Amino acid sequence: MMGFFQRTPSLRTALRHLSPYSTFSPAAPTRRPTGDLCSLFCPAASRQFGVCCRKLHSGADASEPSPAAAPKRLPFSTITGEDLAFFGKVLPGRAITDPDLLESSNVDWLKSVRGSSEVLLRPQTTEEVSQILKYCNGRNLAVNPQGGNTGLVGGGVPVYDEVILSTALMNRILTFDSISGILTCQAGCVLENLSIYLEERDYIMPLDLGAKGSCHIGGNVATNAGGLRLLRYGSLHGTVLGLEVVLADGRVLDCLATLRKDNTGYDLKQLFIGSEGTLGVITAVSILCPRQPKSVNVVFLGCETFDQLLRTFQLCRGMLGEILSAFEFLDSECMRLLNTHLKLPNPISDCSFYIVIETSGSNATHDAEKLHNFLEEAMASSLVTDGTIATEDSKIKALWSMRERVTEALTHDGFTYKYDVSLPVERIYQLVTDMREHLGHRAKSVVGYGHVGDGNLHLNITSPAKDPALLAAIEPFVYQWTASCQGSISAEHGLGLKKRNYIYYSKPTQAVALMGDIKAMLDPKGILNPYKTLPDNLK
Repeated sequence: MMGFFQRTPSLRTALRHLSPYSTFSPAAPTRRPTGDLCSLFCPAASRQFGVCCRKLHSGADASEPSPAAAPKRLPFSTITGEDLAFFGKVLPGRAITDPDLLESSNVDWLKSVRGSSEVLLRPQTTEEVSQILKYCNGRNLAVNPQGGNTGLVGGGVPVYDEVILSTALMNRILTFDSISGILTCQAGCVLENLSIYLEERDYIMPLDLGAKGSCHIGGNVATNAGGLRLLRYGSLHGTVLGLEVVLADGRVLDCLATLRKDNTGYDLKQLFIGSEGTLGVITAVSILCPRQPKSVNVVFLGCETFDQLLRTFQLCRGMLGEILSAFEFLDSECMRLLNTHLKLPNPISDCSFYIVIETSGSNATHDAEKLHNFLEEAMASSLVTDGTIATEDSKIKALWSMRERVTEALTHDGFTYKYDVSLPVERIYQLVTDMREHLGHRAKSVVGYGHVGDGNLHLNITSPAKDPALLAAIEPFVYQWTASCQGSISAEHGLGLKKRNYIYYSKPTQAVALMGDIKAMLDPKGILNPYKTLPDNLK
């Protein structure tokens, strides 16, 4: 078995043995050791309790006019001693008022949005959620549903003093059918824990995210999270079979079906997938899970142009077909940040673009042959200039970390402006190029990475500190550019607080107005996750 980064004498030999993490570049340099390749970093919350919700972690005041700024507080009631007594009765020992314990729930993990909630509620059952919402609706108390608090658009933390309703203790797996592969669980189950549970039973979750160690399945569904497996298994709109949701007035909507087919009336669960907690609080999920693949390979490739990358994707889809499960990319700027801030060595020679391809199937020999034919054609066509293969779990994780840890590297580069857009695949990287030209030297770094397989670009721009002038140059330019290509300003992160007023770049006025009507019908007082998703002023 070949060692880490060891060169192989030829492409054909490497592919024949599919040696773990072996290179197949005909002129690959001597490889360096990989260093520490730990799981995705999630920075701890700031301990500066009491900072206004409009203060960002740089300490600068964020009150300058901006569509992303917090709106004026709506006329909700404020918490009283009587309210706290009720919550304490319903949730003995689980109604948290200690400021130190509230701190991490009042601020998002990017430290870009900070609320001032005075109470954190931690129910364990749907009935408890129902009692809480019924009471809050009667008292006109705003509620902020919160899962793992891993969001990127300020959708999971309070803006002002909303009651935080955490699903962290709703973490039980309810049922699993080993024949159909249908899992039913509470909304607070951590995605990684579900993955471990299923892998022990020869199944996997249909989604995989960099934040899997912290994010909750309920939050995933509420934001319609995409992730690394969408190319293979599709979105949560297809894999989620049923939901249990508590409405604003405390009514429990039981649509927790476990049927693949159910064509009786409106498919109500779809309303709540991607609604970001504004229509109801998801308390349980049933989801269709695929069988665990018997054979998994990860290939890390380098290309010199984005056109070559796109042609590689086209070739990949045609030659790998049913075993292709992921096709991700990152640019050379991402690699620079990984090298500089995380000391992760480049597993191949320097290139302009890098590709992570994952295949998964049921027959190792069959998959190896298909992968061999694809890579041989890609090299012969001069589409890729270098590459390395991994088949062992530890090496697979090491290669995936080059893609998954870009977010961590960015946190070390300065204040980060993050954008998550959907575009026609052929236009994905043009936005990065145009943004660099548009900003010039005003930005420290402008990087692009994402999911080529589903046309999703993650555009990230850093500066030494929060810079209102830089933000004004980025927005609305990035949204106007996206709209000009008939793209979406949010591919998978949602709108939350930060993007709510930009919704018209992606949705027509009539559609947004109808969303407002649905919100008014299900939540007449607007207590559920206010200031999020819908624009401040409906047209």
